Amino acid sequence: MAISNTAIRYGGVTKTFHWLTALLILSLIASGLFAEDLPHETQAQLTEKAWYFSLHKTMGVAVFFVALLRIIWAIIQPKPGLLNADHKLESWLAETVHWVLYASIVLVPLAGWITHAAASGFAPIWWPFGQNLPLIPKSTSIENLFGTVHVISGKVLMGALVLHIAGALKHHFIDRDSTLRRMLPGEPAIGPMPAQHHSSAPVSTAFAIWAATLALGFGLGVAADKNGAEAAQALEQVASEWTVQDGIIGISVIQFGSSVSGTFADWTSAISFDETVQDGKAGEVMTTIAVPSLTIGSVTDQAMGTDFFNADNFPTATFQADITVAADTYLADGTLTVKDQSVPVSLPFSLTLDGDKATMRGTTTLDRRDFAVGQSVTDTATLGFDVTIEIQLTATRAAQ
Repeated sequence: MAISNTAIRYGGVTKTFHWLTALLILSLIASGLFAEDLPHETQAQLTEKAWYFSLHKTMGVAVFFVALLRIIWAIIQPKPGLLNADHKLESWLAETVHWVLYASIVLVPLAGWITHAAASGFAPIWWPFGQNLPLIPKSTSIENLFGTVHVISGKVLMGALVLHIAGALKHHFIDRDSTLRRMLPGEPAIGPMPAQHHSSAPVSTAFAIWAATLALGFGLGVAADKNGAEAAQALEQVASEWTVQDGIIGISVIQFGSSVSGTFADWTSAISFDETVQDGKAGEVMTTIAVPSLTIGSVTDQAMGTDFFNADNFPTATFQADITVAADTYLADGTLTVKDQSVPVSLPFSLTLDGDKATMRGTTTLDRRDFAVGQSVTDTATLGFDVTIEIQLTATRAAQ
């Protein structure tokens, strides 16, 4: 069997690329659908789900590079003619599906790879070159956007694959020509080739299909991100001596050896503070956090589950504390309530005052087990016990 293509036959390299790509794609589809349906309530379930997602992602990266090599090889090789070129409608459809598949094997894994790079933690790619991509920041919005594109484009890939297989079977069992056999090992007999009709119509049609697919994927991704942000704004504003203008409440934890970080989008703080106090109690703070507003990479849904934050039954967390000062050291000393667990917490913080404007930053570390979060996950290699809390805010005092 020749290595290179001819005007009527595929060479060994092309056949190898074809069947390797087919095996990887079918494995990707199976592993992705299987992993998506796996539960993740217990440590064993979470570990299994992460393993299959890592397998899926690693094969996706492999498909991406195999696809690039396959396309380069196809460009430099002669393309065997169609055995049904005299059936113009059928050959147009076959060529269109072919071009859709070529684009699919690049765009689908690329969208998935960008989704992974934008996410924080969970199910790493099994290779030594890191988990990030150049120019792709850690961003929940980008993760959700390209995650939607990955799902929609994956459906297009599956549809094109079904049509491709159906066409090959039609050629083999109904037309009884050598279209399928010439992609198998060996060199089957091939009769006289019909006149070939070269047209840009299949490429244009495939381009239109992918333009519509990407537009739909990006549109749905933007809408989902917008709806999620709007749904998170559930808490009413509270009266406060000091009004928070902007800020973040962030959390981070180690999962499968990688840091996973997230933020709460919706929270309120009622703050009283007297900057003239040099020692002792200088004020109070009452912060209420909307738990469903948390986004924490690809594990957001898991974090909302019963064994973790149980957001359906405990939609808010609260921190009520006294603000004390001693030798320019500030401390919010009080009680944090998450789920139905109330635990004493001390939050040291720095404070910068500029007239009626205050900027604070505080960090502390909690043990998630104290709040009955992730009780079924007892292996720190799967999920660390320590959770780092970081708070930054800028507040202004109402005019006296």
